[in-house]
Amino acid sequence: MELEKFSYDNKIVKAFIVATVVFGLVGMLVGLTAAIQLFYPIFNFDTPYTTFGRIRPLHTNAVIFAFVGNAMFAGVYYSMQRLLKTRMFSDALSWINFWGWQLIILAAAISLPLGYTTSKEYAELEWPIDIAITLIWVVFGINMIGTIIKRREKHMYVAIWFYIATFVTVAVLHVVNSFELPVSFMKSYSWYAGVQDALVQWWYGHNAVAFFLTTPFLGLMYYYLPKAANRPVYSYKLSIIHFWSLIFIYIWAGPHHLLYTSLPDWAQSLGTVFSIMLIAPSWGGMLNGLLTLRGAWDKVREDPVLKFMVVAVTAYGMATLEGPLLSLKNVNAIAHFTDWIIAHVHVGGLGWNGFLTFGMLYWLVPKMWGTKLFSTKLANVHFWIGTLGIIFYALPMYVAGVTQSLMWKEFNPEGFLEYKNFLETVVQILPMYMLRAIGGGLYLVGAILMSYNLIQTAKQGSFIANEEAAAAPLEKHKKHVGGHWHSVLERKPVLFTVLTVVAILMGGVIEMVPTFLIKSNVPTISSVKPYTPLELQGRDLYIREGCVSCHSQMVRPFRSETERYGEYSKAGEFVFDHPFLWGSKRTGPDLHREGGKYLDSWHYNHMLNPSSVSSGSIMPNYPWLFENRIDKTTTASKIAAMRKLGVPYEEGYEEIANDVLDEQAAQIVKNLQEQIEDVEVVPDAEIVALIAYLQRLGTDIKVKDTPSLEASNQ
Repeated sequence: MELEKFSYDNKIVKAFIVATVVFGLVGMLVGLTAAIQLFYPIFNFDTPYTTFGRIRPLHTNAVIFAFVGNAMFAGVYYSMQRLLKTRMFSDALSWINFWGWQLIILAAAISLPLGYTTSKEYAELEWPIDIAITLIWVVFGINMIGTIIKRREKHMYVAIWFYIATFVTVAVLHVVNSFELPVSFMKSYSWYAGVQDALVQWWYGHNAVAFFLTTPFLGLMYYYLPKAANRPVYSYKLSIIHFWSLIFIYIWAGPHHLLYTSLPDWAQSLGTVFSIMLIAPSWGGMLNGLLTLRGAWDKVREDPVLKFMVVAVTAYGMATLEGPLLSLKNVNAIAHFTDWIIAHVHVGGLGWNGFLTFGMLYWLVPKMWGTKLFSTKLANVHFWIGTLGIIFYALPMYVAGVTQSLMWKEFNPEGFLEYKNFLETVVQILPMYMLRAIGGGLYLVGAILMSYNLIQTAKQGSFIANEEAAAAPLEKHKKHVGGHWHSVLERKPVLFTVLTVVAILMGGVIEMVPTFLIKSNVPTISSVKPYTPLELQGRDLYIREGCVSCHSQMVRPFRSETERYGEYSKAGEFVFDHPFLWGSKRTGPDLHREGGKYLDSWHYNHMLNPSSVSSGSIMPNYPWLFENRIDKTTTASKIAAMRKLGVPYEEGYEEIANDVLDEQAAQIVKNLQEQIEDVEVVPDAEIVALIAYLQRLGTDIKVKDTPSLEASNQ
């Protein structure tokens, strides 16, 4: 049979590689800055754009979507062409994918420091950017599916399975979690409220990790690890079991992020059961990767590419064992809301995603430039510096996490909390935060060394923009008889994709539909009322400043928490919360019962200069809240939007909303003038709205009296 000649498009891969390196350095630098802020608050710089609450989501988005996302596209565009023996379906779509993705990243880099955020973890970007993400993701999907359809290779290799699962699942996750009602340009409210919003968000959040940070990188592992080792994948059958069990089970595990919260117990239990089951397919994938290197361990000792990949796959195994263990209620009770979770996440991020990306880049660039790696020694130095960086990052965070949990829960012989002041815990773990920053700095130095090495490699070679290839055409009308049952499925990409969609939808539907349709899952409480206009404005300021990054609003039913914060949180208290603000980390104390604990003047001084009321606080100052004015032109539209979402504001309430706002603001100003000598506060200052919101928190139901501790100190 005559071979058809064609060429592979390396230019698009090159573009994504450049973006990967650039945004990797930027994302890591922002992360290092955020790490330093937690023990040296002056690094917040007293500007509204550089506080921890605003740059923390900038860091996560830059690393996940800019660094890892571009690496994923680079790896997929290179490997897919060669696995399918064809050029990408459309060069134009490839470049729309590239430039569209970079514009989305640019929009995120501008909007997040400006305070435009939904506050939902890994989904902070506002509605216009969400729409752009959807469109660009569809472009990527069309290009990928078109390439699969015009392939010259009969069977779809295992990496392609994971690419298909990534495309369809991320599309479903993003669209469902992004249902929001626009209030204005760059401002929206989540379509869901409270418990339901939390379930949808962590169904998305957990599976963003699963299907953006894991499945595409498993596909890359199945291509680049065998290529680098020059060995076949250890087991084809294990690949099949790994793929189908992983994508089916993963989608159920989201509720394990919400253990001991107001989420219904049955949903929490489902999340725990399926999380434990995840160990089997995850470790099946890890073992399939590591056993691929059987007989090649001598090469591993010499080749930095394989060193990076071995540590990456090992980190994947560690993280996917730890994740299910953290979903056990007795372990979760210790670890949740602590820095243990930060360590867990970064073992996966730095070890699995980062190191696999580094190994892939060290393998790709010499191939695409037709040369050898500029310096193997420098790559080995990068490997050891990066490995030390991970160790210096993770170990102190594990120590910090255990320290936090033990101190939060310790009672003295008289039965009282040993550490009543939350700040006592923060001060204790500051040395761990310093060590974490050293680890992050080492990791960044390693990435800088890699950038230099790759640039020098490219300089000594000649870029192959269009790599010539030849292959026999696919005999589309020839019937293929026999073969393994799965090989038959691999010849039918449409059927394969449909089955993938069915597998990933099942868990989400079974968990979410009852939560939305069965009222007993979210019992209502008659005393819970909508936020006043001033409190609603204050809540939006709380979201804008990223307070949820450090403070939870979920008191769990532990004696240590009810003694410190007050009555545990009830599902019915959150029915008007669009979005929910339960949080996932306590760098500061829980705020759900904050209302009425302190005078308005305490909150005023705390936001102006936290250390004036909490000596040693690591919280930044917020001077702009005292200078900026509430945008009262938005009040009516916000009330109207909330009514559309089911919040029972009376018809026409928006017409008098600002009058109600002014009345409540005047009372807070009066309180401040009585409590602080010679204070000058204008009623429409943003600080007034924020105080109104903080004083409302947790006051809708009668809670047991708690001592006025400094538990709410930062």
